[in-house]
Amino acid sequence: MTGVPQRPLLFLDVDGPLIPFGPGDHPAYRPAPSPHAGSNPLLARIDPAHGPRLRALPCELVWATTWMDDANECVAPILGLPRLPMVSWPHDPAAEERDQRHGLHWKTRALVAWAAGRPFAWVDDEITGRDRAWVAARHPGPALAHRVDPGRGITNADYRALGEWLRAAVG
Repeated sequence: MTGVPQRPLLFLDVDGPLIPFGPGDHPAYRPAPSPHAGSNPLLARIDPAHGPRLRALPCELVWATTWMDDANECVAPILGLPRLPMVSWPHDPAAEERDQRHGLHWKTRALVAWAAGRPFAWVDDEITGRDRAWVAARHPGPALAHRVDPGRGITNADYRALGEWLRAAVG
């Protein structure tokens, strides 16, 4: 063991945080030409300026999205990000049903397991107070479950909040 603390993880969702779902006149919805957009019109909603801002955060970025490896193939190039690790979602319908009955997001349990005690921030548009409470009760390290408005996507205020929390978590 080197004694060097690991950087916090930042679990990043795509739909909502990076692909906003707001009104058509919102600036985030003005498609910017991208050679990586391909045939998926949603990719044109991604602001490439998120890439440098995400890279500047003191953390290890991890995809936490149903896009799975498509996040590396389609989203990362638009943002200028390298291939990132990604959370593989367990297929456990009974656990998902139980969590849903208790108002817990289906990702919550898997993210806490993936973090394995490491400090983490989770950026998603579907986080609730129940998810925050569950994480606080079951994750031994610092954790931030940060909800992003899906109509706007990640904003300057979100980056400020994440940066402050991550810098504090680093110590």
